[in-house]
Amino acid sequence: MENQKGAIRRIITGHDAEGQSIFTEDGIAPSIHDNPKRVGYYLTDLWHTDETPAKINNNPDTTSRPLQLIPPKNGTVVRVVEFGPEGEWSQNLSASDAQIAFGALGTEKASTFKKGGHPFMHRTESVDYALVLEGEIYIVLEKGEKLMKQGDFLVERGTNHAWSNRSGKPCKMLFVLIDGKFDL
Repeated sequence: MENQKGAIRRIITGHDAEGQSIFTEDGIAPSIHDNPKRVGYYLTDLWHTDETPAKINNNPDTTSRPLQLIPPKNGTVVRVVEFGPEGEWSQNLSASDAQIAFGALGTEKASTFKKGGHPFMHRTESVDYALVLEGEIYIVLEKGEKLMKQGDFLVERGTNHAWSNRSGKPCKMLFVLIDGKFDL
């Protein structure tokens, strides 16, 4: 497990035929993705829900679907992302490179890259909870940025934003994405 980048042990509970609580799964989360345009990036989808309220049953694992950056309509996504340090590779990325990177996450439309801005600036119609598990990273907005360190928590509400790891070491974060609706 420790040798595989993005590997996270995932334990899932459920109910047996008599309605008793049981463990239905215990192993490495199977949905691990890297990104062709972002060195050191590993995204591990842990769980999705497809509706609110979420059905509580022994439903199948929804992380086996094709990767999508955004949560399903009325649903949620829980994932861990490891951001490798930015380096020379990040200095010359183009708008088309950014679209390829977001395409690998299931949506080119999220990219809001503008020349002179962070190449991974993006926006989604969701409320995202973000917790730094290890390392440090900058949350970059159109007007400002803040350094987040281990234990720091962010509520990101559909803003143009990017994650910039300038530390020289990987940064691991937990994200919970909740489907939202712009009301601007």
